[in-house]
Amino acid sequence: QVQMVESGGGSVQAGGSLRLACVASGDTNRRNCMGWFRQAPGKEREGVASISTVRTETFYTEAVKGRFTISHDNAKNTVYLQMNNLKPEDTAMYYCAAGAIWSARTGCAAIRGWGQGTQVTVSS
Repeated sequence: QVQMVESGGGSVQAGGSLRLACVASGDTNRRNCMGWFRQAPGKEREGVASISTVRTETFYTEAVKGRFTISHDNAKNTVYLQMNNLKPEDTAMYYCAAGAIWSARTGCAAIRGWGQGTQVTVSS
């Protein structure tokens, strides 16, 4: 099991920025990717951004392209999500995750550990 501890959520006005961070620990074997997911009330959980730990590749859902940037600090075993120009539709609970399968089409899959979630609220 992989433990993920995330932080950085909060409330911001439209157009503002937030930076999420997540530290991974525990069983990190077969952790081939890390990613960020979000879930809003009444909606399914969706992948927002993912990064491969073995390839120089990233994945972003169309809704956040050009606004969000995912990065990984190998030395600190931490994944970040820089969110700029936030929109009200970005409001959701954001979860970080470590996965065993990387796909250029689906991003990070076969999740082995989830963060506790951090709330992001964007007001109009």
